[in-house]
Amino acid sequence: QVQLVESGGGLVQAGGSLRLSCAASGSIFSINAMGWYRQAPGKQRDMVATITSDGLTNYADSMKGRFTISNAKNMVYLQMNSLKPEDTAVYYCNADVKEHFYTYYRNYWGQGTQITVSS
Repeated sequence: QVQLVESGGGLVQAGGSLRLSCAASGSIFSINAMGWYRQAPGKQRDMVATITSDGLTNYADSMKGRFTISNAKNMVYLQMNSLKPEDTAVYYCNADVKEHFYTYYRNYWGQGTQITVSS
C-alpha cells in the first residue's frame, strides 16, 4: 500500500506565495510521475502540474510562470507565487507508483490540502 501526504496549505493573501509538499511512503519500487491537481467547490478536479521521474514537467496554462513543480526521491513540491483568489481550492497530490518490480504502475491520490487566497 502507498500513502501520499500533502503539507503546506493554508490561508494567504492575493499576491502571496505558498509551497506545497507531498511525501509518498509505503511499498514503493518506483515512481513514474507525480503531480498536483486542484478542485474548487462545485468544480471538477483539474491538473495543475505534473513531473516525471526524468524531470519532464507539464503545467496547466493558467499556472505557467506562477507555479513551479519539482521533485526529489518520493517527494513532489509545488511552489506557488503570485497567488490569486481564483487559485482557492483543495490541492491533491497524485502519483503513479509501482509497488514491486513485477507489478504495474498504479495511481494514488493524497487526501488534499486546502489553499485559500484572500483578496
